[in-house]
Amino acid sequence: MSHQSASTVNELIAGSVGGAAQVLVGQPLDTVKTRAQIAPKGMFKGPMDILLRTIRTEGFFALYKGMASPLIGIAGVNSLLFASYATSKRIISPFPQLTLPQIALAGAMAGAANAVLASPVEMFKVRMQGQYGAATDKRLRDVAREMWRDWGFKQGIMRGYWVTVAREVPAYAGFYTAFEFSKRQFQSRYGKHVPVWALLTSGATGGVAYWLCCYPIDVIKSRIQLRPTPPTSRPWRYINAELRSIVADSGVSGLFRGLSPSLLRSIPAAASTFAAFELTRDTIYSYLTLRRPHLWV
Repeated sequence: MSHQSASTVNELIAGSVGGAAQVLVGQPLDTVKTRAQIAPKGMFKGPMDILLRTIRTEGFFALYKGMASPLIGIAGVNSLLFASYATSKRIISPFPQLTLPQIALAGAMAGAANAVLASPVEMFKVRMQGQYGAATDKRLRDVAREMWRDWGFKQGIMRGYWVTVAREVPAYAGFYTAFEFSKRQFQSRYGKHVPVWALLTSGATGGVAYWLCCYPIDVIKSRIQLRPTPPTSRPWRYINAELRSIVADSGVSGLFRGLSPSLLRSIPAAASTFAAFELTRDTIYSYLTLRRPHLWV
C-alpha cells in the first residue's frame, strides 16, 4: 500500500468515527430543527414547544427518530467528506498549508462530492422525523421500500439531490474555512498540536459557520424531500418555486425557521465530529508509524 493510499484509508476510518459521534450528540436537536422546518404553520409555537411536546406525546427517544438512517449512512457520508476534502486540497495545491480562500474552494469541492451520499441519508431522516407518533407511522425500512417502489432511484431515493448540492457547496466552504481559521489561531499560540478543547472550539466554530452559510436552502431541501410527490421541473425552477412558497406562507422569517436549535446543535455536534476525527486520525497515524513505518515513507 502506498503512502497516499494509507493516508486515504486513515481519512476514511477517522471520518466514520467522527460521523458516528456527530449523530449521537446532535440527533435530538436535529429532530427539533427538522420539525420546525417542515411542520404545518401553527402546529408548534417554537423550538421549545417542539421539544416539550415531542417528549410529552411521543417519549424522550422520539428525539432520536430517524437516527438509523444517518447512523448507518453518516459513516460513509463523513468518510467521503473528509477524504474528498483531503483530495481536493491536494488537487488545489501541492503545498500542505493552503490559504483560507483555497480552503474554502476545497471545502466547496468536498461538499459537492459529499451530496451523493448526504442526499439519500437526509431524505430518509427527514421523512422519519416528519412522523409525529401516529399509529400509521412507518419504520425506516418501510419508508425505503415505499420510495423505491413508488418512485425508483432518481425520483425516490435521490429526491432532493440537486438542492442538497446547492446546500453543501456553500456550507462546507464556510465550515472548513471557519474551522481552519480558528485552528490556526490556536496553533499560533500552542504550536502544531493544539489541546483537545481548542479542537472542540474550532469544530464548533465550523459548525456555526456551516449553518449561517446555508440555512435557507436547508429549509427548502427539507420541504422538497418531505413532499409526497417528487418535483418535476428543472432544479433551479423547483428550488425557486419552493422558496416563493415559503416566503408567501411565512414571510422571509420562514426561511430561518429552526435556526436556533441548528446553531445550538452545531456546537456540540461539530465539535465532537472534528475532535473524534482528528484524534482518531492521529492515533492511527501514530500506531502505523510505529508498526508499519514503510507506509509513511
